[in-house]
Amino acid sequence: MIARVQGLFARQEAWLCVVANRWGRRSAVRGYFSAISRLGDGGFWYALMGLIILERGLFAARWSEGFLASAHMAGTGAVALVVYLLLKRHTHRSRPYADDARITALVPVLDEFSFPSGHTLHAVAFTIVAVAHYPLLAIALVPFTLSVAASRVVLGVHYPSDVLAATFVGGVIGTLSVWVGPGTMWLG
Repeated sequence: MIARVQGLFARQEAWLCVVANRWGRRSAVRGYFSAISRLGDGGFWYALMGLIILERGLFAARWSEGFLASAHMAGTGAVALVVYLLLKRHTHRSRPYADDARITALVPVLDEFSFPSGHTLHAVAFTIVAVAHYPLLAIALVPFTLSVAASRVVLGVHYPSDVLAATFVGGVIGTLSVWVGPGTMWLG
């Protein structure tokens, strides 16, 4: 019975990958998700950390607050990276395009393994920490993070379950970081 359910899940997941990847071959869709994917490589998050420091320093005369929030994000990112690398090392799930000839990788990948989605894991963790410091950032960060997560499937480099697992792991890391971290709205 368990094997039958797993097989059904795998077929449905593969079907979702094929449909999303075909949609992603459209020029505008590929362009959008490729750009989101590149930003999700880290550039967006580094720029956000720098902007937080500048905004707090220049407009609120609170340089230390900006540095604290950015350092909190960077520390969370470092923990997320270690967890991500440990998971990658111990789970060797191949990528969708390697398993199904109907799926094309629409962006270059860093390695051959799919589980978990590092882009998604980091985006979720960073978003939780940034929004804990500055709740209004949710207006921009939640849609961006959702786009990062979707991009991984649309671009053919991750299964939906890779993205869901990364969302969970990133959520746990981000939440724990806010809970134990410095100067967040919940810690006063």
